[in-house]
Amino acid sequence: MDVSDEKSYVELMLTFILWVVLAILSLPLALLVLVLYPIVWLLSLPFRLIGVSVSAVFDLLGSILRLPGRLLRGASS
Repeated sequence: MDVSDEKSYVELMLTFILWVVLAILSLPLALLVLVLYPIVWLLSLPFRLIGVSVSAVFDLLGSILRLPGRLLRGASS
């Protein structure tokens, strides 16, 4: 066996071991994200509803403030 063959074998094994370590570390993280994502989504729903409500109130106030100008301008075709 040549020295370069032995070096490439060691690099190959090191690469394989690093991939295994990455898989071992990332699998629990992926499972954790899979479990926590629906919980975070459910917790964010009230904030989304508040955001939609506040946006609707601001749109209503804007429409009320622009109503006199629309009435004075008349019907546009």
